[in-house]
Amino acid sequence: MIEQELILLGLLAQSPKHGYEIKLKVREILSLFAGVQLKSIYYPLRILEKRSLLTKRADKLGSRPERFVYCLTDKGRQRFEMLLNKNLLDFKRPQFTLDLSLYFLNFLKAPMARRRLKKRLEILGKISRGIDNMLNSKKLKGSTALSRIMEHNLCLLRAESAFLSNLLKKI
Repeated sequence: MIEQELILLGLLAQSPKHGYEIKLKVREILSLFAGVQLKSIYYPLRILEKRSLLTKRADKLGSRPERFVYCLTDKGRQRFEMLLNKNLLDFKRPQFTLDLSLYFLNFLKAPMARRRLKKRLEILGKISRGIDNMLNSKKLKGSTALSRIMEHNLCLLRAESAFLSNLLKKI
């Protein structure tokens, strides 16, 4: 739950939010690069509330039904900062699907292995161009955080592409 906790506390550090708004942020933005899928947002929020890391207050806008807005407490802000600092120094090895395939690559005949690796290289190129386009779009200009993430992902894609190009020369 540490990664979930970091995400939830971080989103609330930005500003108070209602549950559905948090769920949208996780689904639309964070799940793209953090690999996090929260099935239920309210259960983890309830746990964080019990631990006094956040509070909730009822909010009613016009004729809309009442909803709860979650706010970070001082204790929650301290916990978020501690988790963020710890996460910055966490060196879990990233897991790439390619690694498993490379381990068993010798079970494919060389022409098939080359075709598959070339196709993967082509897909990586498309993804890289898409990220490049996003980085150059006006939509992303205002978000330093997303720009950094896209640049990091672009570096990883380029590194894998360079590796695959060299591997193809050897097969």
